[in-house]
Amino acid sequence: MKLEKTKISSYLNSAISVLSREEPFFQAPFHSHPELELVYVKESFGKRIIGNSVANFESGDLVFLGSDIPHVWLNDEIYYHNNKLKAKAIVVYFNKDIFGPAFYELKEAQKINTLFEKAKKGLSITGKTNKLIAKKLEKLVAKQDFEVIIGLFEILSILSATTDFDFINNETYTPTNDSFKKDRLSDVYQYVKENYKKEISLDEVAQIANLTPTSFCRMFKSKTKKNFIEYLNEIRISNACKLLIETDMSVSEIAYECGYKTVSNFNKLFKKNTANTPKEYQNKIAR
Repeated sequence: MKLEKTKISSYLNSAISVLSREEPFFQAPFHSHPELELVYVKESFGKRIIGNSVANFESGDLVFLGSDIPHVWLNDEIYYHNNKLKAKAIVVYFNKDIFGPAFYELKEAQKINTLFEKAKKGLSITGKTNKLIAKKLEKLVAKQDFEVIIGLFEILSILSATTDFDFINNETYTPTNDSFKKDRLSDVYQYVKENYKKEISLDEVAQIANLTPTSFCRMFKSKTKKNFIEYLNEIRISNACKLLIETDMSVSEIAYECGYKTVSNFNKLFKKNTANTPKEYQNKIAR
């Protein structure tokens, strides 16, 4: 099985992401990424491959993975033929760098450092801690903005103090240099993150992925379940939300800053993505 290396933060445009997933079956390929990952399987069963470990998984499975551990969840064959079954999970991605080097030098952060070292082997969370973290994750899905950071810290604090876990691998996984391929879209995600303010053409991003525009569209849709323009608008609107919260810029200034040529188009797409106008969103946050 060929390993695909990617970056979650670039794709999601966020250093911390909490996702509630519901699919006919888990569709991610065998992959790795620098972000740490916490996965709670709400509903599903099959086999999971994490590093050198192959094991069964079922509803209630909860694992914490360190940076760059290859992994994939493969549903049993019945999931590919029975459209009534669902694969549901809550997944948290975060980049260790968000806390900054000074944080990890604090005496109070030593348990977190130790937790992240353990997570390099992959941790299967068991017992009472499993049930407690599962409840915390259900609540974390509904949180926004700084509450997400507080919720993540709370979960990490619990994990750093518990003994309710098993190592998934006996050793830290070290891939061979030729055992992986780079995700073709990884550079596209990074390019969009850095250039969303300007006009981005389909030809540009297809060239970055070293694909024809038609092949790029097909691959992008297959991997992200959305077309490229939808993704580009999500990134632009996400950054617009940050500007509405963190600055005193006017709506028109934010529209142009985020790559929109007209305020009317910006307002239309903002409401489509957030169910609020920019002003309504700003007023809700200010309450």
